[in-house]
Amino acid sequence: MTTSHDHRRTGPVAIAYGMYAWIAFVACVLFAILVALLLPGLERRRRWVSAAARFSFTLSGIAATVEGLETLPAGHCIVVANHASYLDGVILQAFLPPRFSYVIKGEMQNVPGVHFLLRRIGAKFVERFVTSGSARDARALLKAASAGESLAFFPEGTFVREPGLGRFRPGAFAAAIKGELPIVPLAILGSREVLPGGTMLPRRARLRVAILPAIPPQHDAFGSSAMLAEAARQRILGILDEPDLLA
Repeated sequence: MTTSHDHRRTGPVAIAYGMYAWIAFVACVLFAILVALLLPGLERRRRWVSAAARFSFTLSGIAATVEGLETLPAGHCIVVANHASYLDGVILQAFLPPRFSYVIKGEMQNVPGVHFLLRRIGAKFVERFVTSGSARDARALLKAASAGESLAFFPEGTFVREPGLGRFRPGAFAAAIKGELPIVPLAILGSREVLPGGTMLPRRARLRVAILPAIPPQHDAFGSSAMLAEAARQRILGILDEPDLLA
């Protein structure tokens, strides 16, 4: 039996909104690609692409709040965030400062326009399924972290339709230890409601981005990548309204 709640999610108004949101998003992506093609300077490109990402939410009527931006370390650091939706990368691009390079799964290189845009804003791609590529990518990330570059990761690697926080892969945390960079846990709330896995049409919902206090290199968790990953995971779980998938 179809409930009124289901009807609100799949009725004509919801479908019309979802189509409008996609049109607004595609328009902003095309603008961002044009900026990335024509604008010189990495930081300048990142600022304009971030503005386009924020404007896509404004056009779609999706309210977003950002907490803790002032707590980000003044120097370089590594941000690790939970991953619940294809929207999460756009959220980080929209609301984090332009000094961050995003670490993205290698499959995105197969999407021509998006691949070009991500390359032009300094994104780094990692292979998840090819052992030789994974090792090469890990060395490149360690080198970037050692050089003091600020990076942003989704350490779960991908997302599943089931709500909850999964296991964190060690790459981000090994890079933080190697580069002696603080780890900044970040919780994204609401993206699963806006664009759930297995759904093509966005829904109207509120987004909340909570930037949590950094874990400094002096912290005991920096004793190993596993300890550091779990420390960051527990901080995100503390604010995320989803279960622990490892419990």
